[in-house]
Amino acid sequence: MFFFFDDEDIQPGASLFDSIKHINEYGEEYWSARELIPLLEYNEYRFFKKVIDKAINACEATDNKASDHFVQVHEMVTIGGGAGREIENYHLSRYACYLIAMNGDPRKRAIALAQTYFAVKTRQQELIDNYDKLNDDNKRLAIRQEMRKHNKSLADAAHDAGVIQPKDYAIFQNAGYKGLYGGMTRQDIHAHKHLKKSQNILDYMGHEELAANLFRATQTEAKLRRENTKGKEAANKTHFDVGAAVRQTIKDLGGTMPEDLPTPKKASQLEQKFTPKKYRKE
Repeated sequence: MFFFFDDEDIQPGASLFDSIKHINEYGEEYWSARELIPLLEYNEYRFFKKVIDKAINACEATDNKASDHFVQVHEMVTIGGGAGREIENYHLSRYACYLIAMNGDPRKRAIALAQTYFAVKTRQQELIDNYDKLNDDNKRLAIRQEMRKHNKSLADAAHDAGVIQPKDYAIFQNAGYKGLYGGMTRQDIHAHKHLKKSQNILDYMGHEELAANLFRATQTEAKLRRENTKGKEAANKTHFDVGAAVRQTIKDLGGTMPEDLPTPKKASQLEQKFTPKKYRKE
């Protein structure tokens, strides 16, 4: 298994990526490009450097300052006879690692897993500071709020692709659910959770299940726009394929399938518990 391994010095189930994370003198996390090379199944730095260059271009294209995420350094290594040689390296932010994964060779299984890992982690950090320190209920609230926003963005992308009528959008949504839930439609999931007709399935998902659905939604939206998808059938296939890819990654990581995760209480009840009354969404 690429992402997980057992080692008494590493917390069980810890990500291999997180195990090679460094912390600089300012308390900021970073990764070494040289250490990522074998993990992402590249053989030589000269080939990996081409991916780094593409990632830097992608970073700049989104109006981010590349030097904040890709810090070029030169390090001394020992070669034969005890002599030293200076080599180029990069200290990378988590976002930089994500961009490298997104611009890597998609035929490599490690790249596919890395894309999912860094996308989810980066998205979590965008959701809220100190995400990993939140309890389950607060994680769930943060992701549920993002889910509301990104479902609207997904609907806009689907509309641009040709999914116009409400009936067509229901079919489009079910395509994504069927991919992620192994063939189950929204109605199937609703029944599986023993919910009443008026209850929304997204309100009865834990943070892990919501995160899988958020990733499904964000990546489908991105793929529809990136590939300029046109036509209802093509949009439905894209949604199904992304959902199925997320499901396969969960399986590869040894995770629990979303339909097998527990059904918690309604999210709005938590929102009332943690949100001051004047800020609640009625």
